[in-house]
Amino acid sequence: MTWSGQAPLIEARRLTKRFGATLALRDVSLEIAAGEVVAVTGPSGSGKSTLLHCLSGILPPDEGEVYYAGTRLDTQPEAWRSELRRTEFGILFQFGQLIPELTAEENVALPLMLGGQRRGPALRAARAMLEKLDIGDLAGNRPGEMSGGQGQRVALARALVISPRVVFADEPTGALDSLAGERVLTELVRMAKEQGTAVVIVTHDATVVAYADREIFIRDGATAGHDRSSGAVLATGARP
Repeated sequence: MTWSGQAPLIEARRLTKRFGATLALRDVSLEIAAGEVVAVTGPSGSGKSTLLHCLSGILPPDEGEVYYAGTRLDTQPEAWRSELRRTEFGILFQFGQLIPELTAEENVALPLMLGGQRRGPALRAARAMLEKLDIGDLAGNRPGEMSGGQGQRVALARALVISPRVVFADEPTGALDSLAGERVLTELVRMAKEQGTAVVIVTHDATVVAYADREIFIRDGATAGHDRSSGAVLATGARP
């Protein structure tokens, strides 16, 4: 069971991941519940983004298991995992990765249209999400016509427009000013509490951690996190 007493929505069991001779993750286990906001922190190069990629099915671990809603994720075919990321996982990368030829609203609508929704309703849903994040005026702009912070908020709108069950965000406020960052965090917390979305955020920002229910600290590929109210250990990674 997770720290909240709920069955886990995302579960990692003894994950290990190597890149050549570099051990990026070592024996990591954790559980994340629906409606929980988790901040993953630690030094640069500690394995935070690798953990995020393994949990979301982008990278398979070399050892260990990842489960989503009780189904093992890491052994599923790539087509299955890609479909999951298109329909149930909202993923926000550190540098947005918008398609430069598309407008903001087209970028946001893209996962809906790839999922079979018609262009008109998909664009209306995209505009509504852009408005919710206070960037509706950017709907017709292409990425080259936006600042880095504006592009990152458009990428967030794209991640949220599918009403995902899980949001994976890598430094979502890194390119934002404090006010824009607060709006982004407020929306992520709202989705967690109102829709039961699990939110996993990789961050160096103490402000982001303050919005989270729980912090998991990772160093040298191993994790140890504490519930700030109880001090209970929430995730562990064994070191050799």
